[in-house]
Amino acid sequence: MTATRPPDPARLRREYCNPPIERAALAGDPREQFRRWFAHAVASGITEPNAMTLSTVDDRGRPSARIVLLKGVDEGFVFYTNYRSRKGRELEANPHAALVFNWLDLARQVRITGACTRVPDHLSDAYWATRPPGSRLSAAASPQSVVLNDADDLRRRIDELAARYPDGDVPRPAHWGGLRLTPDTVEFWQGRPDRLHERFRYRRSAGTWIIERLAP
Repeated sequence: MTATRPPDPARLRREYCNPPIERAALAGDPREQFRRWFAHAVASGITEPNAMTLSTVDDRGRPSARIVLLKGVDEGFVFYTNYRSRKGRELEANPHAALVFNWLDLARQVRITGACTRVPDHLSDAYWATRPPGSRLSAAASPQSVVLNDADDLRRRIDELAARYPDGDVPRPAHWGGLRLTPDTVEFWQGRPDRLHERFRYRRSAGTWIIERLAP
């Protein structure tokens, strides 16, 4: 068997050419600044610009991370999940979490920290109603993060639920819904030539947002 050599890191080096960020042009609220960057990411046609890494910790302080999809920005950053999943259980025990958006094609990254709370039921119901019938079936049937006996275990659960709701109009389970991360820090990173990257952090203090430039 021929051993596969890892790629030479020097050959993976990338140069960044973004224009500088004008401090005076930044929005006063990081959520508005995020909306601007997000709209640019969408307009640029990058794949799934709403994909974000969600990091949580368990009751022993051990971190875990996974990709989830942003579904809205209001006073916080909203995503949907099974509350009984690993992330759901960890956030129930410790609501503090971190999000990362990494838009490689734009050489931009957004890092967010804050605490998560459940969104009101009417918002979860409204989002649930927009999901395709197959997605509702699988979400309602899946005991997310639980060990399955075999590959057909989940399929049997879905088939049983589909028999009860042949039209696919499955009601939203009480253990499935939205979570909102309300930010206390939001950092915007942008790649610049010669690794002189730009970082601006919004930090919540006494009810107002303080904007700070960080060293790259």
